[in-house]
Amino acid sequence: MILPVAPSFRLLVVLAFFAIPVTVSAADDFERVPINYSKATPNNPVGRLQAQMDADKVRLLFRKDLGYLPALLDALQVPESSQVLVFSKTSLQRSRIGPKSPRALYFNDEVYVGFCQAGQVLEISVADPKLGTVYYTLDQEEADRPRFVRQTDTCLLCHGSSQTKNVPGHLLRSVYPDRGGEAILSLGTLRVDQATAIERRWGGWYVTGQHGKQIHRGNHFVQNRNDREAIANNPEGQNVTRLKSFFDTSAYLTPHSDIVALMVLEHQTEAHNLIARASIQTRLALYDQELLNKELGRAPDHELETTYRRIKSVGDPLVHYLLFSGEAKLTDNIEGTSTFAADFVKQGPHDSKGRSLREFDLKRRLFKYPCSFLIYSDSFAQMPMAMKEYVYQQMYDVLTARHYGGGFEHVDANDRQAILGILRDTKKDLPDYWRK
Repeated sequence: MILPVAPSFRLLVVLAFFAIPVTVSAADDFERVPINYSKATPNNPVGRLQAQMDADKVRLLFRKDLGYLPALLDALQVPESSQVLVFSKTSLQRSRIGPKSPRALYFNDEVYVGFCQAGQVLEISVADPKLGTVYYTLDQEEADRPRFVRQTDTCLLCHGSSQTKNVPGHLLRSVYPDRGGEAILSLGTLRVDQATAIERRWGGWYVTGQHGKQIHRGNHFVQNRNDREAIANNPEGQNVTRLKSFFDTSAYLTPHSDIVALMVLEHQTEAHNLIARASIQTRLALYDQELLNKELGRAPDHELETTYRRIKSVGDPLVHYLLFSGEAKLTDNIEGTSTFAADFVKQGPHDSKGRSLREFDLKRRLFKYPCSFLIYSDSFAQMPMAMKEYVYQQMYDVLTARHYGGGFEHVDANDRQAILGILRDTKKDLPDYWRK
């Protein structure tokens, strides 16, 4: 699995939005009013950190071996235990990436950081509530006042193209790498999210953890592209708990590429995609509605049927994803090798019964309660009210068995009651009808 990359600055993650038809070219959507992606001033954790650094309230310490990586993770509250390792050559610094020197990725609910050994820059991607994903680099040379450099046009050549439906987006992929880390494209590539079967995930990645009889594509290099059985079964790559036989792990913050962290990464990158898509397209729809109402001499907030349809078209996929519709089923227990799972659960929030949407199942599915923890994220909180109202209504209908559409059969009565109880205790902005 690889993180697709732009021609010059190949940042670690790429948001994948899906534009809907509007009155102008779809390619212009995220650059037109009211989004103005490239010209707008971001408001996200990276921008706020830069402001603190400029005011001498925060200083990033530089290390000769890792540069600004440890200090940056600490400043952005990105846990070291989130480390996952990709050895396919898929970054600006591709010459420094390979099976002996994988690229390390770290993440929290909002921020993704990419690190290469002896790399020229750290690669940072952040979920901005108004703009979707915003990309930055930070030079790995010691400076009195280090600065994050925002990347727009260079990244958008690829990441705002038809490959991402003309809106900036995340992509995670699984590939077949050769011994040097080059993807063998003739064998195919696969986009990965929570619906992807385990057996098709993690080609081009290191994976540490136990997963029973389930197989995956990680920890594997194609020796003979004609040996289809070895490629499919990957016997030496399964249930690997230590990576020392592959490369020198002492060069990294941890020796892990935790299987649980990988699964959470796959869930949340696509969730960020769908939240950002819903937010951007709703803002565009409401702006277009206001312009049309002005032309026709109607009240600015006069609601149009076309606006509702546009909101529904991006709201429904978001609801399905947040409630894990179509999630790949696990057939054996999953267990990671690092402290990631324990660290992740501690973050909460927890309800009055001690329950949290961050609790793992790892036997049948990823989480114990099939509702995404990103419902607490700033990106979700700052979606346009019209979209939040739509999502909340649809989720409530599912959780109270009033939704008659398909795709939610996996959410049984116990799940519905638990999720309702957790959200009622931990989400203060729920509509009043949720609390009845």
